[in-house]
Amino acid sequence: MNTAARLGLYVAGLAVVFGGALGVGSAVGDVAPAPTASQAGHQSMNMSTTNSDTPGGLQVSQSGYTLNPLTAIAAGQPTDFKFTVTGPDGKPVTAYEVEHDKKLHFIVASRDLTLFQHVHPEMTPDGVWSIKLTLPEAGAYRAFADFTPTGGSGLTLGADLQVAGEFQPKPLPQASRTASIDGYNVTLDGDLVPGQASKLTLKVSKDGEPVTDLQPYLGAYGHLVALRAGDLAYLHVHPEESKAAGPDITFYAEVPSRGDYRLFLDFKHGDTVRTAAFTAHADGTAAAETDSAAPHGH
Repeated sequence: MNTAARLGLYVAGLAVVFGGALGVGSAVGDVAPAPTASQAGHQSMNMSTTNSDTPGGLQVSQSGYTLNPLTAIAAGQPTDFKFTVTGPDGKPVTAYEVEHDKKLHFIVASRDLTLFQHVHPEMTPDGVWSIKLTLPEAGAYRAFADFTPTGGSGLTLGADLQVAGEFQPKPLPQASRTASIDGYNVTLDGDLVPGQASKLTLKVSKDGEPVTDLQPYLGAYGHLVALRAGDLAYLHVHPEESKAAGPDITFYAEVPSRGDYRLFLDFKHGDTVRTAAFTAHADGTAAAETDSAAPHGH
C-alpha cells in the first residue's frame, strides 16, 4: 500500500475514534465545580467560548484566532518549523501575555501518544514563530499552541502535522503507576475521575532515593499535560504551590470524560528537563500496576 493510502486509512480510523470519544464525553453529564485557586494551584483547561463542553486543542480556530503551520517536516530531519497565530483581524498576533515564563507554549505529540515534545519557540516582530523541531518517524502528529493574547482569554489551538513515509501506529502504552527515565523513577498516586478535580501526586526518585532538590522550570517544580486518547483533547495543569523541592509534586486535574489519557510530566533536575509519561484510565478506578518507559520530551 502506498504512503497516501496508508495516511488516508489512518486518518479515517482516527475520525471513528474521535467520534466515539466525543460520544463518551457527552454521556458524562453535569460537571462538578473546579477547586479554588488555593486548592488547585495554577490549573488551566482551555475551553471553547462558544461551547463550554469543548476541551482545548480540538480546534484549529477558536474565538477568532487560528493556528497556521507554515513548514513541512521530513522524518528524522531537524527542521526550522514556523507557524503563526492569526487574530480576529486576520493578521499575525504579536502581543501575548507571559504565562509561566513564556508567551507561548508549543507541544507536539504523535497521534498514537508515544512521542511528546514540549518546546518554546521564538517570535519575530512580525508574529512568525519558529522552533528547531525533529520528528523522528513518519506518521500523524498533533501540534498545540497554548497562549493568552494580550487583552484576551487563554486558548489552546491544535493543528495536525503529517510526516510523509511508511509508518505503523503503535498501541497505547499500558496503564501504569510508574515511569522510568534516565535513571529516575516517577510514581503516580491518585486517579482521574471524569467531571471532578482529581488530586494527582507524582513522586520523583533516583537510584532508590527521593529527589528533594528539584529545580524550578518555567516557574514551577513540574508541569503536567494530559491528552485524551483518540481525539487528543488537551489539558494543561500546574502544581499546587509548595516550598518543598520534591520529591512530591501535587496537581489537581479535571478531565472531561471517561476514557484513556496519556499524562506527561516535565521536571528539572541536574540542570536537565526530563519527561515522565503515564497512561491512566478515567473512570474512578485505580490504574494497573505496570512499569512504563517514558519518551524524551526535550
